Amino acid sequence: MEHLATLRDLQSTLDYLRTIDRDLSALPPDLAALESRIKVIEKQRAEKTKSLDSARTQIQARSKELTQAQKDEDRARAAVKTTSQKVQYAAAIRELDEKERLRAQIARPLKALEIEALALDQALAALAAEYVTLKTQFDELHGIFLDEHANQVEGRKLLKTKQAELEAKMPVPEVVRFHRLAAARQGRVVVAVENGACSGCHVKLRGPFLFQVKEAKGAVACESCLRILYLP
Repeated sequence: MEHLATLRDLQSTLDYLRTIDRDLSALPPDLAALESRIKVIEKQRAEKTKSLDSARTQIQARSKELTQAQKDEDRARAAVKTTSQKVQYAAAIRELDEKERLRAQIARPLKALEIEALALDQALAALAAEYVTLKTQFDELHGIFLDEHANQVEGRKLLKTKQAELEAKMPVPEVVRFHRLAAARQGRVVVAVENGACSGCHVKLRGPFLFQVKEAKGAVACESCLRILYLP
């Protein structure tokens, strides 16, 4: 029964924590607007950073191709200068034209990539500057907001400490299972039996199983939703 009491106490502690977190996350309109814009900027920065990394990778590869193409063109141009026979000269000119065309085919998209990378770099710099400004404003106003809710902030600290103490009494795998189930069941892991049914999923409990819950000395899970049951 002591184990079940620990689970019930942990459930109650997490319920209070969720209530406090919900209140502290209900920001005033000005703070909420700042937070929303900051999140948008963070998303844009992540997207543009990814695009910039991709562009730089392509630029690196294309630059190597261009270097090789330029070498091939230089060799073809040298061949034109050293060729004296008419037939060979015509062939060398055609070869040079082909190498120039190939180099241009590489150079054009490379230039476009470099322009794109520069634009992304500039956009990231602008976003970074805006982020710093907005984050400074948000932190200042949020600090005032938290000061106005000092009791809840202190209460959250105490509840976090209590949560850690309760979880320390349980095996680690069980703590992991508890939080996994909490995530899957809207935070409700330990629930009462009401009118012969699980108050979590509202499924009627079988007679023999209900008797098992009554006689159990430890935690018993609902056969339907796997929540931990107790009799009020």
